[in-house]
Amino acid sequence: MSRVYVRQPLMTDQAEFLETVRKSSALHAAWVSPPATAEQFGLYLEKRHAINSAAFLICHAASDEIVGVVNVTNIILGAFCSAYLGYYAFAGYERQGLMQEGLLSVMAHARDKLGLHRLEANIQPDNAPSIALVKKCGFSLEGYSPQYLKIHGQWRDHERWAVILSAN
Repeated sequence: MSRVYVRQPLMTDQAEFLETVRKSSALHAAWVSPPATAEQFGLYLEKRHAINSAAFLICHAASDEIVGVVNVTNIILGAFCSAYLGYYAFAGYERQGLMQEGLLSVMAHARDKLGLHRLEANIQPDNAPSIALVKKCGFSLEGYSPQYLKIHGQWRDHERWAVILSAN
């Protein structure tokens, strides 16, 4: 029995989401800038409901609390059938295997419902927990991208990790 379930974020999640982001600021500081205001949360929902994007909240099955987020972005179908993956756990739920369960569920959804063949996660080399997560979920290291993504106003190097979701 799974300890988590995955669902799309809703406007009714705003208060819990923003409070959880606030409590997780130290955990996220070096790696990610999740929506931290009502305006940012609204924009997040708007972007993630676009045709080339999907957002998922990982929720604890016993309490319904939001334990993490997985975003599938820049979805390109046709001959490519690929997308980028972004994710983060919330403080108090990290390193318990909950994100692994949630990410595996999102990967199955990406394959079965979104029709994706491949997912790519770009991770800062010093983010050992994130790298451990994708390894456990079957991702392979494909390369290194210097100054790949701007985070907190600074260009950061990233490793490119990817997984093939289907053999088709």
